[in-house]
Amino acid sequence: MTFGFTSSSPASLSVAAEPSAASAPLARILEPAEWAAAGIPLLRNPREIVGALHALHQPRHSTAVVAVLDPDGRLRASASFTRLPAPADGWVLRNALLARLRQVIPHDLRRRTPVRTAVLLYCREGEARWTEEDGAWMWGLRDACTLHGLRCGAYITLTRDGWQVLGEGRGGRHPNARSAPGTSAPPGAPPPLPLTGGAASEALRRATAR
Repeated sequence: MTFGFTSSSPASLSVAAEPSAASAPLARILEPAEWAAAGIPLLRNPREIVGALHALHQPRHSTAVVAVLDPDGRLRASASFTRLPAPADGWVLRNALLARLRQVIPHDLRRRTPVRTAVLLYCREGEARWTEEDGAWMWGLRDACTLHGLRCGAYITLTRDGWQVLGEGRGGRHPNARSAPGTSAPPGAPPPLPLTGGAASEALRRATAR
């Protein structure tokens, strides 16, 4: 598992499923129309966000990267992990995302209105169009954000053809699932911002160093 702004190889995901999950495969998913109606905020600069996350985590097949943006749209924390082959179920994916969010950034449940936004980048095989697995990730991201006091942000797929912000119609050819490490940052793009914010962020920096 990779925490913060690092590029270590992600570990495999192992999360206990809800007892009913095995009997309800492909349950708890969001259809494209439901996602579009959820009022997901647009990314200010999706190419920069995707490039930064790719450079930091170097995702490969079945790698998920969840990141938190501050109110100005800047990256503040991120974590990556690999999903084990299993039927896509939003409840299981929600638990995995929530666990990573709790480890990299404090919750905002005391706020009346969320000010930070979580986005998800998922590297997978196949075409960029919506799949039931994407629907499960969308459900999981939305629910994890609610439970952590965050706004639910964009869901981005990374395939061999490039990246695509589902529901927005924005995308690009680079980076893609085959991009070599270090080739995804746009020309002239500033380096990723370091984690800041007191003792919690200092602990994350120490964890990253290990």
